[in-house]
Amino acid sequence: MDNFKQILHKYNKKVKEMWKAGKIQRSSRVTYDIVWNIILIFIVVGVVGAVFAFGVGAGYFASLVKDEPIRSYDEMEKDIYNYEETSELYFADNNYIGDVQSDIHREEVSLKNVSDTLLNAVVATEDENFREHKGVVPKAIVRAVVQEATNADVKTGGSTLTQQLIKNQILTNEVSFERKAKEILLSLRLERFFSKDQILEAYLNIIPYGRDASGQNIAGIQTAAQGVFGVDAKDLNLPQSAYLAGLPQSPSYYTPFANKGGLKKKEDLKPGINRMKSVLKRMYDEKYITKKEYDKALNYDIAADFTKASKSAIEKYPYLTYELEKRAKEILAKKLAKDDGYTAEDLKNDKKLREEYMILADRDMRQKGYEIHSTINKKTYEAFQKIAKEYDNYGPDKPETVENKKGEKVEVMDPVQVGGILIENKTGKILSFVGGRGYSAESQLNHATNAPRSNGSTMKPLLVYGPAMEAGVIQPGTPILDYKIDAKYHPENYAGGYHGIVSARQALAQSYNIPAVKIYKKILNNDPATEYLEKMGITTLSEEDHYNESLALGTTTVTVEENVNAFATFGNNGNFVDAYMIEKITTKDGDVIYQHKGKPVEVFTPQTNYLTIDLMRDVISSGTAAYLNSQLHQPGVDWAGKTGTSEDWKDAWFVATNPNVTFGTWMGYDTPKSLQCSGCSLSYSNRNIKLWAQLINKATEINPDLMAPGNSFKSPDGIASRSYCATSGMLPSELCQKAGLVQSDIFNTKYVPTKTDDSLIGGSGSLVKVNGRTVAAGPKTPKEFTTGSGLAFNPEFLKREGYDKYSDLSVLFPRTNRELWEKIGATGGGASSGSISDDGKSPGAPPSVSSSGNTLSWSKSASNDVVGYRIYRAAAPSGSFSLIGSTTSTSFSVPKGKGVYIVKAVDYFGLESSGSSEVKLGDFPDPKKEKKDKPEKKEDKKADKKVDKKEDKNTDSTPDDSGDDSEDES
Repeated sequence: MDNFKQILHKYNKKVKEMWKAGKIQRSSRVTYDIVWNIILIFIVVGVVGAVFAFGVGAGYFASLVKDEPIRSYDEMEKDIYNYEETSELYFADNNYIGDVQSDIHREEVSLKNVSDTLLNAVVATEDENFREHKGVVPKAIVRAVVQEATNADVKTGGSTLTQQLIKNQILTNEVSFERKAKEILLSLRLERFFSKDQILEAYLNIIPYGRDASGQNIAGIQTAAQGVFGVDAKDLNLPQSAYLAGLPQSPSYYTPFANKGGLKKKEDLKPGINRMKSVLKRMYDEKYITKKEYDKALNYDIAADFTKASKSAIEKYPYLTYELEKRAKEILAKKLAKDDGYTAEDLKNDKKLREEYMILADRDMRQKGYEIHSTINKKTYEAFQKIAKEYDNYGPDKPETVENKKGEKVEVMDPVQVGGILIENKTGKILSFVGGRGYSAESQLNHATNAPRSNGSTMKPLLVYGPAMEAGVIQPGTPILDYKIDAKYHPENYAGGYHGIVSARQALAQSYNIPAVKIYKKILNNDPATEYLEKMGITTLSEEDHYNESLALGTTTVTVEENVNAFATFGNNGNFVDAYMIEKITTKDGDVIYQHKGKPVEVFTPQTNYLTIDLMRDVISSGTAAYLNSQLHQPGVDWAGKTGTSEDWKDAWFVATNPNVTFGTWMGYDTPKSLQCSGCSLSYSNRNIKLWAQLINKATEINPDLMAPGNSFKSPDGIASRSYCATSGMLPSELCQKAGLVQSDIFNTKYVPTKTDDSLIGGSGSLVKVNGRTVAAGPKTPKEFTTGSGLAFNPEFLKREGYDKYSDLSVLFPRTNRELWEKIGATGGGASSGSISDDGKSPGAPPSVSSSGNTLSWSKSASNDVVGYRIYRAAAPSGSFSLIGSTTSTSFSVPKGKGVYIVKAVDYFGLESSGSSEVKLGDFPDPKKEKKDKPEKKEDKKADKKVDKKEDKNTDSTPDDSGDDSEDES
């Protein structure tokens, strides 16, 4: 210790000596100068390096942006606000349907309609210096560059809201220094042109926000607010704002909804909720919210605010959504083409050009935020879908063999499908429709608008009766013979059989095919397919349809929309208005870019139109649609319509019109097959009519003023009522009145009958039925078997109408009032007896005579010229027979009591057959028993034998009862 003190003392002494000598001062000055000089050198080198680095950086920056054009304000405005916005669909009366299908759904909103809380949350989270910077934050950029250069684990990014907007709207998401340099340059320029509010509004409208409750991708704050919380952006509260502000960092990760819609699992919701809490912390740190607000928001149950899974428009209204999108695209394609100088005809004739504009139209429809307003009534449409789905009288599913995806043949069950459409007559508005029983993976076809089928007899008013009355070829009372056509094309009536001479009115009401074809043949050279069907919007006609007689029966194919639209012509006083479903298309700002304008086309004169309407009234009142009357809730409405059936019962139609609307339905299998059903309680036609009625009843309940007008179709000037003779359609003669064949109907005054009937002449002509044929009676034909009223068909009339070719005039007799027609005789030139030759032989006796109670029955005689039968009676088996009656049938009622009967056949020439076997009625003693009890004397036998011979002689020689041919039996 002592030694240490000695050493320290010596050192201090030496330092003092050096300080006194000035040695220390000189040494420290030298060191200071050296250090300072070194520092100066470093400063100079640093500045030079910095300048060099800045120069290099600036040069490098310039090289990165050298190809970026200098953008004007207008160009930048167009780019910034050029974001996809989803178009919207609307029912009539501005009722929202849903959005057009799109990869991403976005609805634009102005900044004034966004919650201030949301704005603060976005700024605090994404760009706390947004209100102060000029587009970029240098320190943030440097920090990002350093992090990138050092490959740091945490990269905070350096983008402002302005830069993010540039990246999304002008540049790409490419990660490169070139893209970043351009982003900085454009951000600085954007801030010169646009205010902070404009930039923030654009940003909030373009940023993606994940998915909504339906699983759709969404973008823009308004779409996000509605899609995630079911509120508008202006009504977002603090926790909701914080949640949405946090989503853009990782939309798919933080979104609360699954890919296919619906909430994620509880544990999968945590990342989004934690992100919300981070945003709240940033808002608190930046002093946007108080501690109290912060704490309250942290404890908020945000999951309770998430919207429930909901159906999109395409899920809720699939038929309607697809149909509106298709029609809107057609409209927009024509508009775009017109803007470029092309016509609708150009698009129709140039397949490639049409395809190009359809692509452009599709893009615009899905990206430009249009509002597409339809004509569809919401309540009626929804009611129609429900009824069509729940209706229980379609008939059975039927098996059908199809090929699956693997190419294998498999059997599936094919259900009856349905299509229907409701159209307003005067405007052409499609008010509602039924696309099918339900949209599914198995059946996506819209049977109302896109499923052409044979329209059967609904074609008759459109192509046959209306045009024929327009041409004056027929009027409602015109007689037409419903009997087989001897020609290359010979249709049959669906119910089979023939109906004789019927009026045009009855032929349409009962939907007889043969009269329709006969009428159509008379006007075919006028090309009614062009003159009428094409004018009424039928677009599916082939070249052959213009000359095929079968078109009269609806052998071409039409859609339900086309068929019903054509019928609406009758409801619109003969003027066709093309049906439409889109009323207008507007921008979000309300600018109308398309407005429907209808143009009526005159097809029928008011007189022809009214006559056709009146004919179709009978279809409902007493014809093939008479079942409808029991189904309508308001039967007083003036409906006029037509049923239709295609070949082999593959299609069932009913279309009807009233003064306001026209409605039609179709039923059939997608793979055509018969609708007939042995186990069904209703016929195929009535099953369709019943559904038609249910739909109309509901539509009437929803909109009674439109669907059930109090007024009826008004008869125009030029319509008059006239009497006519049912045989010819001419003015009634005295003989026609005598025959009881005068009828009356309405006519176009241009075509009222002016000539008096000449189909009948006075005389003794009588008719008789021979072997199923009605022929003129011969001079020897017994009158007891003939009919006649002292009237006969005029041979000239029969020849003029072509009736003289029929050997059996009964083909002319209708089923209604047939007994009156049967009294008309013939004088030759038709129904002649030329084919009946006299062989001079008596006919064969009727076989198989039997009795049931007091009725005798027998089989027809084998002879072909028999006109009737005579019945004879004896009081006892051994008694004589006397005539008690005659008949043309094979049965006869005899008096009560005991008797023995025989039947004899009588031929055309008055010859009588031998007697049939005897039939005994009542109890008679047994002859054998009587003979045993009392022996018969020989004298008695001889006497009896003489009597029997005498009686037989009297019976066989019964005088001919034909009488004088000129006698008037009436």
